[in-house]
Amino acid sequence: MAAKDRFHNAVKIALEKEQWIVTDDPLRLEVGGTKFEIDLGAEQLLAAERGTEKIAVEIKTFLSDSPLTDYHAALGQFLNYRLALEISDPTRILYLALPLAAYEAFFRREFAQISLERYQIKQIIYDPNQEAIVKWIP
Repeated sequence: MAAKDRFHNAVKIALEKEQWIVTDDPLRLEVGGTKFEIDLGAEQLLAAERGTEKIAVEIKTFLSDSPLTDYHAALGQFLNYRLALEISDPTRILYLALPLAAYEAFFRREFAQISLERYQIKQIIYDPNQEAIVKWIP
C-alpha cells in the first residue's frame, strides 16, 4: 500500500464538508494486469433527476524544493490514473488536489496554465490548514 500524502486527511475532511461521501480510501483499480491506488474515491447525490456524481481525487503536497519536478511526477501519475479510470470506471471524474500555496506559487504561471489546459487536468485547490476546498477547476 502506498504512503498517504501529508495532506490526505485535510482533503478528505474538506470533501466531506462539501457533502461528498468518501467511498474509497484509497480507490483501488486493476487494469490490464496493473494495479492502481488513487488517493480517494467519493460521490455526491445530485438533484434527483441527475443521480450521483462520482469523482476520484489524487492528492499532492508539492512540498519539495522543485515544484516542476513534483509537477512532472504528478502529471504522469494523473494521466495514467485517468486512462485506468476511462477503462474501468468511465463515469468517475479524476481531479488533482493541489494545496493553495502551490497553486499560487507555481500553478498560476503561464507554462503551468498552458500545460493544465492542454492535458485537461481538473483541479481541486485546497487549504490544508482550514481543511477546506478553496476552488474547483473543471
